[in-house]
Amino acid sequence: PPRPASAPPPPGTLASQPAMAAAMLLRRLPAARPPLMAATRLISDSTAPLTIETSMPFTAHIVDPPSRDVATTPAELVAFFHDMSLMRRMEIAADSLYKAKLIRGFCHLYDGQEAVCAGMEAAITRKDSIITAYRDHCIFLSRGGDLVTAFAELMGRQVGCSRGKGGSMHFYKKDANFYGGHGIVGAQVPLGCGLAFAQKYRKEDTVSFSLYGDGAANQGQLFEALNISALWKLPAILVCENNHYGMGTAEWRAAKSPSYYKRGDYVPGLKVDGMDVLAVKQACKFAKEHAIANGPIVLEMDTYRYHGHSMSDPGSTYRTRDEISGVRQERDPIERVRKLLLAHDLATPAELKDMEKEIRKEVDAAIAKAKESPMPDASELFTNVYVKGFGVESFGADRKELRATLP
Repeated sequence: PPRPASAPPPPGTLASQPAMAAAMLLRRLPAARPPLMAATRLISDSTAPLTIETSMPFTAHIVDPPSRDVATTPAELVAFFHDMSLMRRMEIAADSLYKAKLIRGFCHLYDGQEAVCAGMEAAITRKDSIITAYRDHCIFLSRGGDLVTAFAELMGRQVGCSRGKGGSMHFYKKDANFYGGHGIVGAQVPLGCGLAFAQKYRKEDTVSFSLYGDGAANQGQLFEALNISALWKLPAILVCENNHYGMGTAEWRAAKSPSYYKRGDYVPGLKVDGMDVLAVKQACKFAKEHAIANGPIVLEMDTYRYHGHSMSDPGSTYRTRDEISGVRQERDPIERVRKLLLAHDLATPAELKDMEKEIRKEVDAAIAKAKESPMPDASELFTNVYVKGFGVESFGADRKELRATLP
């Protein structure tokens, strides 16, 4: 989707891909295609208006829901397919890198939930803030991050978005107002409401999205932050990414009331099909308008993760493989967009397959490039920890050997 920007986005970012993706479809047209069909193919990069109904109605709490009719364009649908396919391939590659021990520590994958960040990004601008928990790789991409930087951070390399010191759970992109990547369950929500406070204080017409999972929805700090946000009418949007399992615990075992969109009580809420990228876009557009005018709102994104909670979780001990495959067949966000593109004759199956092959090549090239980056220098252990200029010294475990003196 088009984004306001002061300069063209760098190659390899999602923001640079929609037109390229549409152009790629056009380049692959068979020469012998009849003229009428060839003219139809041109719609793939068209910005002509297109209205599509969401897969399910919105369910609202003390607010009138938005319309199910979503305004989009052929170019945006192509971009959604490309961007979510790129996210999916990145996460699958991260799985392989983790198993090869090139990614160490914690690693939480987002495959299945791509429609949430893709749809959200389509409804807002980079001036709006996003903060999330530790399932953050794809949100970094949606905010304009590139694959090389993402894989470098996952593998702890110098050119990573957090200089290789954050790893999987601590992605960050300040120039796009993406504030991470937080490892403490629920702790990002008060920070997100603080971002909303800053936005209101500066009289900006922007909002802050604080993403959290159903496992964090019972955190006390979440309700404290929501309370003060409502008192001060802050432009705070709380987004519960309900993938139905907090680690290995099903929502019905952890929450007396799993209707998370109603949890705000005095704060309006909206339940959204989080596997429908157009529904997410419509809900986030609605939520932004509401938050700027009236204060906070809670969005519950009904979504699903295909991997386990983290790479240490096989994801099949507390749910059946039939359940996972059933969601893939019936609700997969990428397949839904594929069907829309085919149904509206915006692409052929072969063209979409070609796009996916190009994405695989792009991901493989990014991994190879990221591997070339060295590990952080040992001195980086002390940066961003202590204030400079105090002559702090670091010793070994026996406190006899001086290891480093900070500048």
